[in-house]
Amino acid sequence: MTVEDKLLIRKTVEKINTTVAKDIRIMEICGTHTHQIARFGIKKILSPRIRLVSGPGCPVCVTETGYIDALIKLLNYENVVVASFGDLLRVSGSWGNLEEQITLGKNVVTVYSPEDVLNLAQRRKGENIVFAAVGFETTAPLYAALIKMARKQKINNLFLLTSLKRMEPVIKFILEKDSISFDAMLCPGHVAAITGTSPFLPITTVYNMPAVICGFDAMDIIASISILCSQLTGEAPVQFMNTYKRCVRDEGNMLALHLINEVFQISDANWRGIGIIKNSAFTLSSEFEEYDALKKFNIEIQSNPNAFTNQCDCGKVLIGEKTPDMCVNFGRKCYPEHPIGPCMVSSEGACAAYYRYGGNKA
Repeated sequence: MTVEDKLLIRKTVEKINTTVAKDIRIMEICGTHTHQIARFGIKKILSPRIRLVSGPGCPVCVTETGYIDALIKLLNYENVVVASFGDLLRVSGSWGNLEEQITLGKNVVTVYSPEDVLNLAQRRKGENIVFAAVGFETTAPLYAALIKMARKQKINNLFLLTSLKRMEPVIKFILEKDSISFDAMLCPGHVAAITGTSPFLPITTVYNMPAVICGFDAMDIIASISILCSQLTGEAPVQFMNTYKRCVRDEGNMLALHLINEVFQISDANWRGIGIIKNSAFTLSSEFEEYDALKKFNIEIQSNPNAFTNQCDCGKVLIGEKTPDMCVNFGRKCYPEHPIGPCMVSSEGACAAYYRYGGNKA
């Protein structure tokens, strides 16, 4: 960051803090925003009147317990290997997590990209590789491209167990929930780079709430918060804005959207700690159902109402009802080395970011 950038940030923050005369709450939907806001110490330099609260934009955090249970169940099948990104390994289902399964000698492989999974399936042709496909619109095109490549290369031992969520329905769900109160929204730049601006426009056009599609640098975030505050104070009219135009086009990424539409269909989904949200998931379409682990092994993902245990408040943190330090376990029984809920597991989880970068530990 240059000296000029630092000076500009300081002036912008001073303007925000002097013009905001009432309490306001701004929700950042994206888990990367949550991480960056904590990393840059943005909450600490803003007026206490401005409260930044996290939303459900951590894909690992909203993955339901029944999904983890299904992965563990698959490990009991003969010649099944579960491939997963590392941040999912410590997320608990009803009876443990994948990391514990590794200690029991079960066949779990940590991967770092879809390409790793393709190579794994090619190397281990006598085994069935089940890839834990977790994410939002940002990663859905990668999974779609993986399945198309598997078909092209005639790989028949690779399967997806999907937990792919859509952002637009959960935003609508939150905006219509009576128990949630906030005044403006920072929208996820990563998702918008795929979808374009249209899924986020209703935040302003329907619900009359200031909203900004935001990037991930400190200046991106500070500038977007300044725009939201100027609208909330009446200095500027309420309008939807895209401050991440270097990456987000109105129409989105057409190639990525084509891949998603070709391989996936839209379905209902259970969001951990939130509930069933209609049309909020991508699942494999009938055209590609031979790659669906649920159909291959004839299993179901069972929804579990007991998403969290031990007074864990992840469910309320995920929809902005609480900040991590309001949970009785935060910093006491729940910390990164001993996470109780998924928000302390994932690097994009609000609790993990809050703890790592100096949230109020007990």
